[in-house]
Amino acid sequence: MTNLTRLEAIAQLTAVGQDYELETIEMYGRTVRGFKNGPATLRQHYEAARSDETFLVYDQERYSFTEAHEKAGLLAAILQQEYGIEKGDRVAISMRNYPEWVLSFMAVTSMGAIAVAMNSLWTPDEMAFGLNDSGAKVLFADQERIDRIVSIMPELDLQIIAVRPTKALAENMTLIDDLVTKYAGQTMPDVDVSPQDNATILYTSGSTGHPKGAVSCHQNIMTALLSWELDQHIALVINNLTAPEAEYQASTLLAVPLFHATGLLAGLLSSYRIQRKVVLMYKWDADLSTEIIEEERITSFIAPAAMTGDLVEKAKSTNRDLSSLATVGGGGAPRAPEQVKSIAASFAKAMPNTGWGMTETNAIGAGIGGEDYLEHPSSSGRCSAALDIKVIDEAGETLPAGERGELLIRGSSVIKGYWNRPEANAETFVDGWLKTGDVAYIDAEGYLYIVDRIKDLVIRGGENIGCAEVEAGLLVHPQVLEASVYAVPDERLGEEVGATIYTEGEVDKDALKKFLLDHIARFKIPRYIVVSEEPLLRIASGKIDKRRIREMAVEQSLG
Repeated sequence: MTNLTRLEAIAQLTAVGQDYELETIEMYGRTVRGFKNGPATLRQHYEAARSDETFLVYDQERYSFTEAHEKAGLLAAILQQEYGIEKGDRVAISMRNYPEWVLSFMAVTSMGAIAVAMNSLWTPDEMAFGLNDSGAKVLFADQERIDRIVSIMPELDLQIIAVRPTKALAENMTLIDDLVTKYAGQTMPDVDVSPQDNATILYTSGSTGHPKGAVSCHQNIMTALLSWELDQHIALVINNLTAPEAEYQASTLLAVPLFHATGLLAGLLSSYRIQRKVVLMYKWDADLSTEIIEEERITSFIAPAAMTGDLVEKAKSTNRDLSSLATVGGGGAPRAPEQVKSIAASFAKAMPNTGWGMTETNAIGAGIGGEDYLEHPSSSGRCSAALDIKVIDEAGETLPAGERGELLIRGSSVIKGYWNRPEANAETFVDGWLKTGDVAYIDAEGYLYIVDRIKDLVIRGGENIGCAEVEAGLLVHPQVLEASVYAVPDERLGEEVGATIYTEGEVDKDALKKFLLDHIARFKIPRYIVVSEEPLLRIASGKIDKRRIREMAVEQSLG
């Protein structure tokens, strides 16, 4: 049988009457393609997945899909009856990857409220900004987050539901277990949720100012989930293959934080329809990961390059049986081509895959895997069938294959815009296209290559860090007169944060880093700091010459 091309496979699988039929729809005033079949909302997505199969595993705790749905229904009833949460209200979640993160997210999005997935690494000031900006009425928080929020409680107008606390609770805080006991027997409220109702706010660091809240509706999210499924079917059709018989339940090890688009969408939400077991990790531990993979017969692992690189190294030295792994996926940051090849070589049958996406696209965009990825290890893959991408020059004209420019994307997974940020929306969206800030090219075969970025960001282990935010933190220090922050190549994390500063008098670097703990999250603190004895270099316009300063710092090896 002659193999179909990718375009032929897409045409076949998305045709009228097929499971993945695509139709033209209107969304946010944009004409895009959407999936006609499948769940239209997250509420339907969860309901359709109910079964006795194992869904969540955390340490010794295990929940089936049905049990998780029932517990989420009870939490939704609590939010409605105890806290008066209604459709459109915002409820924030800030904690480790506990089962309660998943259950509270299911509850909020099932009842038509908006889940605010907060970065659990934020400082108290950053938490205050996110909670006030989103207007959250209730916060689900664990002890680490409760400890941070106590100092800013006077600035907030919200109630806190405490998850797994280890200390006495302050006012406006209620233990989740007490609420569960009080409302025992209550079930999911009957709420009419529509596909284009807002479902989530995920904050993403920009190149300037405060983080921006990317707002997704249910249809945005379902487009991403169905697109990943479609991509798997496309690969099978192209290669004249059928899905292999499963030896055991599909399962994934979820070590990426759930507030991250990769962890939430590619890790968690894509697991419902395929009845995939999700094993939650408290925090990343490479040694523990191999133990879990062996014991739980994990079939997939999706994480930034730093984590997958750790796993590859452990696979070379451990005696544990990792043969259940079928895929080792990437997300959040690109992999070095050498790691792509080492994944295939380090596991009995696991093949690498990756993709390019953004919080603003619900982590979908382009994807690549298996032999295709091994043949194109520097590529992020080809565009998803429900989306469109193009590369433009500075005048806004579309560039031909192979030429570099800014990458733009449009489609039904792309957000309407940012929460309460009309100026950011005007800057980011042009005629229905989202400007990504990435410099890229698309080759003649449709493969996407990300080569640089326009936005002033450091991508450290998959986390976006705005350089301006770090510079602002540095400039709070009374002796720092000028600061330039930039990305420094790092073998494990992809990039680390570097900074060159001009100071008044001598500054102890370790003391400066300790000072920054009160102003920015720990993961944003520069690993490398260069102190200049003279004012920082500037270009003709008077702006700091960040490119040259970075080049000079890297040349000095940043010891």
